[in-house]
Amino acid sequence: MNPFHTRIKTSLADPVLQAALDANAEKRLQARQSAYASLPEPLETLRQRAHEVRSETIRNLDRYLGQFISKAEENGIIVHRAADAKEAREIVLDIARNSSQSRTGKNAPTLIAKSKTMVSEEIELNPALAAAGMQAVETDLGEYIIQLRDEPPSHIITPAVHLRRQEVGETFSEKLGIPETDDIPTLTDAARAALRQTFLEADIGLSGINFGVAESGSLCIVTNEGNGRMVTTLPPVHIALMGLERLVPTLDDLALMLALLPRSATGQKTTVYTQLIHGPRAEDETDGARERHLVIVDNGRAKLRGTPLNDALLCIRCGACLNACPIFRELGGHAYVGERGQGTPYPGPIGSVVSPGLFGQAEFGHLAQASTLCGACKDACPIDIDLPEILLRIRAGETENGARGTAGIGLPFSARFGLHLFTWAASKTWRFRLTQKVAAIFSSILSPRAAYMKLPAFTGWGYAKDFPRPAARPFRERFNSHEGNIESAEEINRNGVTSTPSALKEEAIPNIQHLTSRFEEELTLLGGIFTRCSPDSLAVEILALLNERRISEIMAWEQDHLPDGLLGTLREQGIRIEHSPHPEIQAGLTGASAAVAETGTLVQCSGPGRPQSVSLLPDIHIAVLHESAIYANLRQVLKLQEVKEVPLVALISGPSRTADIEMTLTIGVHGPGEVHVFCI
Repeated sequence: MNPFHTRIKTSLADPVLQAALDANAEKRLQARQSAYASLPEPLETLRQRAHEVRSETIRNLDRYLGQFISKAEENGIIVHRAADAKEAREIVLDIARNSSQSRTGKNAPTLIAKSKTMVSEEIELNPALAAAGMQAVETDLGEYIIQLRDEPPSHIITPAVHLRRQEVGETFSEKLGIPETDDIPTLTDAARAALRQTFLEADIGLSGINFGVAESGSLCIVTNEGNGRMVTTLPPVHIALMGLERLVPTLDDLALMLALLPRSATGQKTTVYTQLIHGPRAEDETDGARERHLVIVDNGRAKLRGTPLNDALLCIRCGACLNACPIFRELGGHAYVGERGQGTPYPGPIGSVVSPGLFGQAEFGHLAQASTLCGACKDACPIDIDLPEILLRIRAGETENGARGTAGIGLPFSARFGLHLFTWAASKTWRFRLTQKVAAIFSSILSPRAAYMKLPAFTGWGYAKDFPRPAARPFRERFNSHEGNIESAEEINRNGVTSTPSALKEEAIPNIQHLTSRFEEELTLLGGIFTRCSPDSLAVEILALLNERRISEIMAWEQDHLPDGLLGTLREQGIRIEHSPHPEIQAGLTGASAAVAETGTLVQCSGPGRPQSVSLLPDIHIAVLHESAIYANLRQVLKLQEVKEVPLVALISGPSRTADIEMTLTIGVHGPGEVHVFCI
C-alpha cells in the first residue's frame, strides 16, 4: 500500500484526530457564516470582485511586481528575489549572518523570532537555520506547539488542529516543565511566559506576508495573537517572506481582501492586528526594525501562469476550503503526502492543486483523487476559485507546464481500466444504452432487493462504500414515458432564478454620533471597553482605571501626541511615566490617529514619540480617541495621507486572542489582554 493510502487508514482509525477535526470544522463553519452576515454588500458581489482583482493581478503579474518592488525599495525596504527554495534559504541565511557580524563583529549564535509563514514551511527554512547554528523559534501558539512536538502543521490557519488539550498539556509539561494541565488559559499563559524573552532578545524577526500592495509598496500582515507585531517591531532586523503572487494593485483592493480574508479564515470581521509596513523605522523613532528585508519567492509559481493550474495562484490562503472539504475533515493535513511519503505544507483541496503545481505532478498529482468533487470548496472560497475544475484537470493529466501528463494519476490499475472502459461505453449512444441494460440485469441477479451493489474491495468501492444499484430502466426511457414528476424547463427556470445584486449605492455619510455609537458597539463585541468623556474628565477617568488596578507606573507616548496636559495631570497624581519599552510595566497609554466604526478598529501610526511597543508590551492598552477621527470603513482610513506616509501602521481591534487549542477562544496572548478606549 502506498504512503498516501496508509495515512488515510491511520487517520480514519484515530478517534482523537476525528474528534479534533469535527470540532474544528463545526466551529469554523458556524463562525464563517455569522461573519459573512455582517458584510456591507452581498457576498457574491464581493467574491466576484475579488476574483476579478486577483485574476487581473496574475494576468499582469510582471507589471505589478515591478511596480511593487520599485515602491518598496523607494520606501527603504531591501528586496531580494529567489527563484527556488534553495535560493530563498541562502538569502535568509546570508542576511542572518551579516546581521550577526555587524552587531557583534563575529559569528555569534543568532536568535530568530518567527511569526507564522507558510512560505518558510514550503522552503524548509527551519532545518536550514538549525544546520547553520541559528535558533528559530515559532511564536504563533499553534506553530509553537507543533515545533515543541517536532511535527509539521496540519492546517494552513490552525497548525495544531489535530491535537486535543490533553496532548498539548502533556507536551508543555515535558518541554516547559510546568505541571501537567488541560486548562487552555493556563496553557496559553505558559506559552506567553516562555516566548516573552524570545521577542525581547531576538536578533531577527521573521514573518510571512498576506498581501503586498503594488501602488504603495506596502507589506500587509494580519494576525490575532500579537506575535506578528512583536517580530516586526522589537528585533532590529525584520525579514519577510512572500510568494510572488500575493499582490493586490491598490489599497482599495487591499480593503476588499481584508473584508473577506478574516471572515473566511477565522470567522472574524477583522483580525485583532492588521499591519501595514512601508519601510524601516525613521532615525528618531525608538522602536521598529532598523532594517527590513523582503524575500520574494517564486519556487514554481511563475510557471503556473497561463496553464490549466493558473487559478491556483489566486488563492489568499484563508483555509476555508479545508474546513468545508468532507475529505480533509476526515483525514487532517498530515495525511496529504507524496509518492515517497514526503509531506506538503498545503493540504486539503487547495493543497491538492498547489502541491502538484509547485512540487511536481509525479510526486503529488495523486492528491487530486482525494476529493468528492462536491463543490463545497468552491462555495467556501472567498475568491470563487473553481477548485473542482482544476482538480479534474490534474486527474486528466493536465500538468503545471500545460503538457499532457498521466491521466488518472494516483488511481490503481483496476480503476484506470474501469474509467477507460466507461469512456469507451459512454462515447457512443448505443453502447451506453446497452451498458445500462447489462448493468441493470447484472445488479438484479447479484442484489435483487438491495438499493446498493457490493463490489470487490480491490475496486475501491468495496473498501469504504457501496456502489449504487443501476436503475432497472434508463432515465431516457422513463422520461419519454412520462414517468416521475419532472418539472418543465419553464418551471425549473422560474424556481431557479436568483436575484442579481443591485448596483452599489453611494455611501451615505453618517453623523459623528452614529459613527461613535457603531464603533462602541463593535469594540465592545470584541471585548474592548469603551468610555465616553470630555476633555476635562479624561484624566479623571484614566486615573480611576489606574487606581482601580493599583497601577502607579505606565508606558506612554510623548505629550505632543496626547491631549494637552494629560501626562502632567497624571504625574501630579503620582503616576510615573516611561517612554521607552519596559516589559514589566502593566499599562500603556497611546493616542489614535483614526478609528474604523464598521469593525471597532483603532488606527495607530508610528513616528517619533509614538512607539508601537506601548500598545503591545503591557497587559493593558489605554487609547485616547477623538470622535472626529472615527471613519465609517477601512477604505476611508486607507486614503488618509498619514496612513500612506509613516513607516508602520497598526490596526488594532480589541485585545489579543487565540483559538489554536481546540478552537477555544482565549483572550490575552502575546499582546494586551485588555483594551480601554477613552473617547473624547
